[in-house]
Amino acid sequence: MGADEEAELPEPERTDGPEQQQAGPAGPAGLDARDRAVLALEARSWRTAGAKERAVREELGLSSTRYYQLLNGLLDRPEALAHAPVLVNRLRRVRDARRAAR
Repeated sequence: MGADEEAELPEPERTDGPEQQQAGPAGPAGLDARDRAVLALEARSWRTAGAKERAVREELGLSSTRYYQLLNGLLDRPEALAHAPVLVNRLRRVRDARRAAR
């Protein structure tokens, strides 16, 4: 194998650079844009429940029921915990307390 043949070999893909971390719709934490938007909306503070429900409809295009279904599913995902650990842990505690009260 000569020097010319070695130069034709493809370079191995790098998996440790920042380009790889942000590539694709899943983002760095393995969450898609909608999942990140649900967590971001939940992290905001609201004066009234109506304002939050309106924001869910307008910003995410989801019904309140679907929003809470998605949010509850996110709480069990390690990617969500890695993305927003304080928020996810707080919401898990609230969920567990409500379950225990039943």
